Amino acid sequence: MFPSKSVVTARRALVLLPLALLTASAFALSLSDLSNQDASGGVKAALEQGASLAVAKLGVENGFLNNDRVRIPLPKILEQARPLLKLTGKGQQLDDLVIQMNHAAEAAVPLAKPLLLDAVKSMSITDAKNILTGGDTSVTDFFREKTSPKLAVQFLPIVKKVTDRSSLSTRYNSTMALAPKMGLVTKEQSTVEGYVTQRALDGLYTMIAEEEKAIRADPIGTGSKLLGKVFGAIK
Repeated sequence: MFPSKSVVTARRALVLLPLALLTASAFALSLSDLSNQDASGGVKAALEQGASLAVAKLGVENGFLNNDRVRIPLPKILEQARPLLKLTGKGQQLDDLVIQMNHAAEAAVPLAKPLLLDAVKSMSITDAKNILTGGDTSVTDFFREKTSPKLAVQFLPIVKKVTDRSSLSTRYNSTMALAPKMGLVTKEQSTVEGYVTQRALDGLYTMIAEEEKAIRADPIGTGSKLLGKVFGAIK
């Protein structure tokens, strides 16, 4: 008597199951399966891509002004004084200052790329593993820690050169000279160029974070086999 069809099917499944499990385990990667070389290479590729794309998007005409996520508004005190300033005929000067501030930021951002890429080159294996396991913004946090002070120094004179074209900027700086000592504003907000420099850095790291999230969400979609392998291992 021959076994029934259902029995044959069941036996075949029992034979194929171990093979299927073996095949799956061969292709499933976890973080522990990655070599230090792959982990480091994948993270460096992600950092370079995120930094380059962020700079490319912001360091162009109206890169800040036309992007609601990073557009730089007036300093808070000027914004609060806007109704009164408009009554005194300063409304157009306020609008012009907003444009100048955002153009100043876009002029400064391209200076960031060499420093960002230098930070990538100096990254250790420990840095790479920490970035892989550190959450959705660990790439951005790494860049902020490694580059923020140096970039602020580089950005400031470029920003000041642009914002000084506004007479309202000059008057703001003169008026706010003693404000930090009185606790009215932070040191960064006591000058237009200091305020814009900080907001330009915030905008840069915001855009790097956007690129990082995109890589983590769809590493295969980047077109890089290494990014797909490394970031796919932690999904």
